[in-house]
Amino acid sequence: MTYVFYLALAFGFYMAWSIGSNDAANAMGTSVGSKAITFTEAIVIAAVFEFSGAILAGADVTNTMRKGIIAPEAFQALGPDGPALFALGMLAALVSAAVWIHIAAFLGWPVSTTHSIVGSIAGFGMVAVGISEVNWGLLVTIVASWGVSPVVGGVLAFLVFTAIRRLILDADEPVDAVKRWGPVLAFPVFLVLGLVLFFKGLKNAAWAQEFTLVTELSISAGIGVAASIGLAVLLHNIDLSSGKSALEERRAGRTAETDGTEERARKFADVERVFRYLQTITACFVAFAHGSNDVANSIGPLAAVVSFFTIDGFSVSFDSGATIGGEVAVPVWVLVLGGVGIVIGLATYGRKVIETIGTKITEITPSRGFAAEFGAATTIVVGSKLGLPLSTTHTVVGSVIGVGFARGMDALNLSMIWDIFKSWVYTIPFTGGLTIILFYLFRAIFI
Repeated sequence: MTYVFYLALAFGFYMAWSIGSNDAANAMGTSVGSKAITFTEAIVIAAVFEFSGAILAGADVTNTMRKGIIAPEAFQALGPDGPALFALGMLAALVSAAVWIHIAAFLGWPVSTTHSIVGSIAGFGMVAVGISEVNWGLLVTIVASWGVSPVVGGVLAFLVFTAIRRLILDADEPVDAVKRWGPVLAFPVFLVLGLVLFFKGLKNAAWAQEFTLVTELSISAGIGVAASIGLAVLLHNIDLSSGKSALEERRAGRTAETDGTEERARKFADVERVFRYLQTITACFVAFAHGSNDVANSIGPLAAVVSFFTIDGFSVSFDSGATIGGEVAVPVWVLVLGGVGIVIGLATYGRKVIETIGTKITEITPSRGFAAEFGAATTIVVGSKLGLPLSTTHTVVGSVIGVGFARGMDALNLSMIWDIFKSWVYTIPFTGGLTIILFYLFRAIFI
């Protein structure tokens, strides 16, 4: 069984690499697609904030059974072989989820890492402890979220962008309007981003769990007020004029809604500069929250396998008497492995999913990207607090569709949207089926 430990490390890194190529990439898609940040800047942001989020806030505990799909007691009842079968099942789940996420990244499909792991664990659970031990009701709830999270995120993004267009973009003087309404918009946005950190990013951190809801709201509101005041002072003291012609702005990819005149196009470009800065800050928040929550949860199977081994220097031994639990502490070195893998995955293979989110669903400008991120973040906050199994990936895609729909159906690439939806449907059956095959293979080799 010692070989299982080293296989888990190898495939754990592969899983982290896959997450970077898909999950982290789609989180950065709107920012890169709107040209608020470059692809290189997205890698730097991921390197700093994903990694720091994983290390600083992701190490306390992770639920290895992912949402309670299988009760750990079911494996304990298998007797002496229970720990070994559980470890092999988690290894199979790790490999299966990583392969599927990699395939999806190759095809440019943004898929849910969490749903990939859920499908994998449900697959090996069915054959290891029986179909009756799978929590089918919860699985149905997760599948139902495929419709809920994109719709809610899309509606919110539609409403936010509609408000931005009416208050700022359609104003007689868009630059004056953004100076007036920008600080007003900053407050709810940064309030929500603060809550994203507490409800999603820091929910596993022991020190953050001592905060009450009132404390979390107060701190988040303080962040919102500080951001609002800071933006108001910034906009009052700087000259927004970009000094560039409309043609140069179009070549830079920052063209906004325009009435065809060069002067108005330049004003729109100046307004989009403000949203570009806001989007960059938002990307940092999203990256930290993703690193602190999704990284730890996604490498849960690796942590589960490692928990069955005793490490003494360079010596590794399997503990057949280990207790099978639903939650295990995640070693810091596992999080480091995950953080490094994610950054490398984004840098080497994340461009395809970024292009899908940022350019292939609809055209994204900084103001539209800002609306999409705000809609997605708000949906995530509400879903996290209500305990709903919402997918960040699905929510982001729905939000991008929402801002595109605000400009009419012709602004949407319906063929790409259909391909993405099909990939969501494929996720659980594919990962579950592949895990079953791998579980039988590993059992035949190692037991």
